[in-house]
Amino acid sequence: MPRTVDNPVDSAMINQMGTLFVLEAARKSHVRRVVLASSCAVYGDDPVLPKNENMNPKPQSPYAVQKLFGEFYARLYHELYGLETVCLRYFNVYGPRQDPSSPYSGVISIFMTRASSKQAPVIYGDGNQYRDFIFVRDVVKANLLAGNEYGAMGKTLNIGTGKFIRINRLWEMISHLAGIDIQPEYESPRPGDILESVADIDSAGKVLGFEPDYSFEKGLEITFNYYLTTDPPASPERAK
Repeated sequence: MPRTVDNPVDSAMINQMGTLFVLEAARKSHVRRVVLASSCAVYGDDPVLPKNENMNPKPQSPYAVQKLFGEFYARLYHELYGLETVCLRYFNVYGPRQDPSSPYSGVISIFMTRASSKQAPVIYGDGNQYRDFIFVRDVVKANLLAGNEYGAMGKTLNIGTGKFIRINRLWEMISHLAGIDIQPEYESPRPGDILESVADIDSAGKVLGFEPDYSFEKGLEITFNYYLTTDPPASPERAK
């Protein structure tokens, strides 16, 4: 998300036009269905919680606008051309193999790398902001359901857990797993960052039969075990 704030035009060419190219290629190749990876970022900082699919989008970053653009085109291709499309608004996805050195890394992969190397993370803001973290295997499950469930065509659905963790608490949990006691450093909030985010997943349950299989504690443990057995990259991001 920060990179799209710095480079809105370049990122639009990739996110927006890239999505359009995929939809057009699917139409011309007579593909039956396309599942689009969208984002909870489209909701912005609307104070209504949990976030549900009927809320008016309030994007606060170019990234969020670009994801919303993809949703609009997916709906258009479904209604105009008959291409089956399903848009999944992922909340904060985490799990093994997420690269902490990438500018698109999630906070968990960055925190894991800092903890495993016994270094303090940097938290942007006061750390009281919170996220709905969903384990990657549950996201895979949601995508498989979206690709096959007949009633999902033309739908936009939240994919999260319906629960949240504050960023300060997240660092405490990861510190406990790592057996360290290191205080984070704090810096000013970043433009475009969302303060509060938690999903209403009722629609995904009704349409897809989706329900997360992994508790946050279990997913965090699996992820941390992966980082314990993996050499960290040379120059990881400091925090999120």
